Amino acid sequence: MEHRIRALQQRLSAEGLDAALLVYSRDVLYYTGTAQPSCLAVTPGDYTLYVRSGFDFAQRDVFISRERLAEERRPEKVLAGLLNRLAGKPLRVGTELDIVTAEQLGALRRAAPGVEFVNVSPVTLAQRKVKEPAEIEKLRRACDAVHAGHEAVLATLREGVTELELAAAVENAHRLAGHEGVFFIRLPDFFMSRGPIGAGPNLSQISGVVYTITGVGLSPAVPAGPSRRPIGRGETAVVDIPTLVEGYHADQTRTYCIGKAGQDIHALYNDLTAVADHLIGEIRPGMTGRDVYRLARQKAGELGREAEFMSFGAGKASRILGHGIGLELNEPPILSEHDASAIPESCVVALDMHMMSEAGGVVKLEDMVFVGGDGNEILTKTPRRLFEV
Repeated sequence: MEHRIRALQQRLSAEGLDAALLVYSRDVLYYTGTAQPSCLAVTPGDYTLYVRSGFDFAQRDVFISRERLAEERRPEKVLAGLLNRLAGKPLRVGTELDIVTAEQLGALRRAAPGVEFVNVSPVTLAQRKVKEPAEIEKLRRACDAVHAGHEAVLATLREGVTELELAAAVENAHRLAGHEGVFFIRLPDFFMSRGPIGAGPNLSQISGVVYTITGVGLSPAVPAGPSRRPIGRGETAVVDIPTLVEGYHADQTRTYCIGKAGQDIHALYNDLTAVADHLIGEIRPGMTGRDVYRLARQKAGELGREAEFMSFGAGKASRILGHGIGLELNEPPILSEHDASAIPESCVVALDMHMMSEAGGVVKLEDMVFVGGDGNEILTKTPRRLFEV
């Protein structure tokens, strides 16, 4: 992993930063190989991992030599040590200002008066967009775990099964397939049970917790995910429960129906698949999220599905139809009409799209796509059809 740190050091120099202080577990894991509570201090010419607790575990996990490991619980003390080595000029220090709390930042400022703190997260996230071969293999294993959840749906989904029972069967299959039981989203105070799932009328009730088909949850305390409502014959069910394997996420959605789905549902799903197939064939390195969003809207319009595509009903619609995925479930690039950042070669995106008709029909399809210089590859394993069980 040392080449990742060297690349970060080069970016620090290019950005005019004297040092970076990384405290977020996903960033520390990316650069060092450990998720033990730590602070990674990086300058253009050196780096040290300061472990707050679990030092023996961290020492076993990382590639870093012993002389670059230390035990220290307080990031402000780490910063003070950096200042001693870099004294003599005004300093600019990058840290994850989108993650660090106001209390933590206050402590850093008190420890280093006069230091300018800069948000380094755009630098680390841009580096993490490009997936190395070893990362792709971990993403594939996460996709295997998601597929085990799909097989649990086929074994469990019957008339009268509740959304909660279905979700529990999926989650159990995920865990047995190696899912680590959590997922990471870079937002404060984020909650979503284990993942969106719903059926029948609950599919058209969008809680606002995430910009997708959410389900209604078990109570107002967590208004997303499965309810205790039994699923009826002829109803569609949407399962969108992610996995995490060896630190890397998989995100997949499939639509199911107990019994035969109606012609309207089949037509919605076929047109949704046509939009997805079009994007999978057309996305190229260098495109922006805005470009992809416009391609999707254009294709939906050609199919006469302007109103249904990404609709939340009552004239509302999502402006986001996908996202990058890796160490976090949602990470750049964001495929939306507002994202002007480029999709690099060897990036992995999750195309997360749905259609909702005014009559209440809802279908959803989500797949992970590797964007390569010689073409794209679907990483998710489950067949991409409407399942009638």
